[in-house]
Amino acid sequence: MSRLERREPRTLFPELLDWLESPVTALRPGLAQAIRVEDFVVDDDYVIRAELPGLDPGKDVEITVTGGTLHIHAERQEWQKETHRSEFRYGTFSRSLALPAEIDPDEITADYDKGILTVRVPLPKAAKREAKRITVQNVVQGETGTTAD
Repeated sequence: MSRLERREPRTLFPELLDWLESPVTALRPGLAQAIRVEDFVVDDDYVIRAELPGLDPGKDVEITVTGGTLHIHAERQEWQKETHRSEFRYGTFSRSLALPAEIDPDEITADYDKGILTVRVPLPKAAKREAKRITVQNVVQGETGTTAD
């Protein structure tokens, strides 16, 4: 099992992001909508996959790394068509994720396929170490030593 140390803790309530991403945010111009992501470690890479359907990654997507944080910024322009209803999301989308310590930004790669942006961050050797299991001692309150049967 690989260990991945983040600079910042993940949110305790990931569902809160979904709630904050409700239609209310779409009504406030200038407010960036959150990009839905999944992240995991595979082989020697920290992988981030982001849902960004219908974008031209060469024109509409910008990825930067600043101070140990990966920033994904995208923008989808609304088509001016005669329609009765549109449930598509338009405007500015962004997401920032803390990266493992001591990564090399020059080694990060990204590709876009079928609406999914995949960013691969090679892990430094320190983050690739196997997890060490710690034995928990059973201590009975008020007594010292081991417990007897």
